[in-house]
Amino acid sequence: MSFFRRELGPVERFENALREKQAARLKLAAKSKAADAVEADKRKAAEKLAVAGASDAKLARAESDLRTVEERARALRAELAEFDEQLVATERGLAEAKAQRERDRIADEIEAMAASIERAAPGFDTGAAGLLAAAGNSTLELTQAARFSASIDAVRREVLSAVELICWELRSAAASTRSGNANAGQDAVTELDALALPDIQRQLIYTLNPLQWREGAELKRVQAFAAVALPKYLLATALRHQHVDHMNARRVQTLMHVHGTGVAQPEVDADDPRLVDLDALAAEAQAQETKADVA
Repeated sequence: MSFFRRELGPVERFENALREKQAARLKLAAKSKAADAVEADKRKAAEKLAVAGASDAKLARAESDLRTVEERARALRAELAEFDEQLVATERGLAEAKAQRERDRIADEIEAMAASIERAAPGFDTGAAGLLAAAGNSTLELTQAARFSASIDAVRREVLSAVELICWELRSAAASTRSGNANAGQDAVTELDALALPDIQRQLIYTLNPLQWREGAELKRVQAFAAVALPKYLLATALRHQHVDHMNARRVQTLMHVHGTGVAQPEVDADDPRLVDLDALAAEAQAQETKADVA
């Protein structure tokens, strides 16, 4: 019936090995203790013969017997010390196997969460599409319906982008957890949230070039290939000049797998020739629109 025997996992293999080594050490310790006792007896016997003035032949035999048991006892003590080192290594391996099993369990739960989010996303997209169809299913052109449709479409795009990002972040966290580097990538969501101030409407977007813009007195700079919460008043300009793209764009998915979300990248140098000033681009676009209106 060995064909149906279940294959043991790392923890079970280490536990079995540890039990076997502990049993073997007990036997070896008993042998070593017995050898030490024999050595002590032979030492006392040789001492008595020497004190009593025994013949040279008896003393030679006693010394030979003593050397034999001494070598045996020394060998057993050395073997016992080696066994102790093996036991420590096995216990360490067992602890690591248990820790890895726990990391795998947590990583599996994180990956299951990402899969659940992905399965739920199409339902949200279908519901948003139904709302858009309901608002636009009329021959009348109503301002309220148009605004509602635009809001629903913007929310739909943001949610789908957020789904793509969170699933990527969750799978990265799962991989880091499974490899024992659970802290890697955990600052991503925190740093992305830190970019978003409550009084500015933003959209999560992916940069294709280094960007800078001002928010009041603060100057913001971000590297290329980073997920950022960009103010919506700059979004159209950045998209028009192809300095950013939506999170659910196909090329963004590829770039995120190659570069990540950019939270661990160094800061942008002010003299970087690739640095794009979004405020300047927005002002230029506004000036062109003003000229067109005047014309």
